[in-house]
Amino acid sequence: MKIAIGSDHGGFELKQLLVKKLAGLGHEVNDLGCDSAASVDYPDFAEQVCVQVLDATVECGILVCGTGLGMSMAANKYRGIRAAVCHNEYTARMSRAHNDANILCLGDRVLGKGLAEGIVEVWLTTSFTGGRHQQRIDKFSG
Repeated sequence: MKIAIGSDHGGFELKQLLVKKLAGLGHEVNDLGCDSAASVDYPDFAEQVCVQVLDATVECGILVCGTGLGMSMAANKYRGIRAAVCHNEYTARMSRAHNDANILCLGDRVLGKGLAEGIVEVWLTTSFTGGRHQQRIDKFSG
């Protein structure tokens, strides 16, 4: 799977870990930055990932900041993006199964590294169930 990933300085460390994890799982990863722990503006990186998801350069995206909240707010302003902040494997599963989330948002300062890796694995392997959930998504995304 082709995945775009981006972070701000608060998510840089976790992003670096996830890039290696995703590559190890056989995914093609477009690392769109940031490239260090120096302070940057998270909306700039959210935009880059969203653009690649929307133009189908990649199948999905992952955004990381300190809490995941800023990235999700920045990403969800783009029509067609369904970015979900997930704090455990259950919310990761439901964000895909019921909401067809196309961007996963994570908080480096609120998740342990092992939990974050587990969330990513569940999120990437869960499929959208469609049905009644599609009509709901059609009301706000598209």
